[in-house]
Amino acid sequence: MTNIILCGGNGTRLWPISRTLMPKQFVKLFNKKSLFELTLERNRLFCQKSFIVSSTEQYLLAQDQTQETHLRENHSINYLLEPAARNTAPAIALACMALDAEEIVLVTPSDHLIKDEQEYQAVLGHAKEAAQKDYLVTFGIKPTFAQTGFGYIEADAEDVKAFHEKPDLQRAEEYLRAGNYYWNSGMFCFKAGVFLQELQKHSPEIYNSSLQAFKNANPQPQGSETSASHTNVIKIKKEDMLKIPENSIDYAVMERSSKVKVIPSDIGWSDVGSFDALYEELAKDENGNTLNEHYVQIDSKNNLIYGNERKIATVDIEDLIIVDTGDALLISKKGSSQKVKEIVQQVRQNTQLHNIHLTAHRPWGTYTVLEDNPKYKIKRIEVKPGGRLSLQKHFHRSEHWTVVSGTAIITLGKEEKALRANESIYIPMGELHRLENAGKLPLILIETQIGDYLGEDDILRVEDDYKREEDY
Repeated sequence: MTNIILCGGNGTRLWPISRTLMPKQFVKLFNKKSLFELTLERNRLFCQKSFIVSSTEQYLLAQDQTQETHLRENHSINYLLEPAARNTAPAIALACMALDAEEIVLVTPSDHLIKDEQEYQAVLGHAKEAAQKDYLVTFGIKPTFAQTGFGYIEADAEDVKAFHEKPDLQRAEEYLRAGNYYWNSGMFCFKAGVFLQELQKHSPEIYNSSLQAFKNANPQPQGSETSASHTNVIKIKKEDMLKIPENSIDYAVMERSSKVKVIPSDIGWSDVGSFDALYEELAKDENGNTLNEHYVQIDSKNNLIYGNERKIATVDIEDLIIVDTGDALLISKKGSSQKVKEIVQQVRQNTQLHNIHLTAHRPWGTYTVLEDNPKYKIKRIEVKPGGRLSLQKHFHRSEHWTVVSGTAIITLGKEEKALRANESIYIPMGELHRLENAGKLPLILIETQIGDYLGEDDILRVEDDYKREEDY
């Protein structure tokens, strides 16, 4: 069985923790593990292969965290990179086209939490049996309260009667009382070939354009929709991706097919789709405040407190969400956190705070913005052992590097030199340069930028080990 892991989405309802370049599925929220890592580890017990569908921007994050995850030596990892989001139906179709038609796939989002893994194992066994009989299986979560943020599945035992949009509160309460309505989890199980047949039947435009995009993929996959792929990374061309109609698997196939079954699932599931949902999953103290070593309080109860940049103190407050990420502070009433998505729309109008954290992750390591002013910016740069930045130049700024620890190999123009702790070098505007850590310990340096424009997009790459198209 192959686990298709859908890594798209920016998790805007968890801003400012979640950003475009570090969305919620990759944030280490649970015992220093991300939801993506937990998904990989959970499904490795049932699936011999993982097929990770990711945006091109998030691919390196997925790759780094996959390497940190303890998988079996013979566990196969493949990637499919989407240069543009077209929703779940095309994403799943493109992945299925790279698999054998008889291969059973388990489709899971990368950002869900499942706490009852014993029941999860039983549910998956049941779903696999149904998939072997050529059914398209969806997992219905037994509702625990009248949730208005999810779609619902109406069922008669395992037979799906109808899919329902997100209801208002009155309708959600009716669904809860009825007992035969389930939250739509966004998880599926079926044979790759059966799904593609149903997609071709019910949404031929998506099927045909996806098939053409798959055939044009770079590099050309070594398989077809009827033979297993041996390609590690399949990158879809942007012009082909944009030709695929945008639609979800529910609308494109599941609501139209006569082959659908639902497996009622009581697996301790959460989509962690809001701060209210996150609060329910985090450990708390005797006052109902989430545990945080940076937090002190007097007579404060039932608050979500998130932040590790500085001390957070509260007095006489209850039922609040306080999220401090250093460059942004969110304060909300509990119960209102679904509105955070609307805040992000305002934030994105004149800042990059929706896009990137103070600490940004790159394939070679990280950088942290220590100070940012109109004419100068100071960063802490950490390069992993063996990591190397692109050979690049900037048109609007000069840079000054001072090594804090480790040994830096610096390329400046046609010269190369080594710098050690407390040594520095000046990078003139417009000069080709590169930074490399050839040692076995992390390289840490302080970078001071000076110029009229200090945006991360002021970069021209001449060579790049990671073949990135942009740096932001």
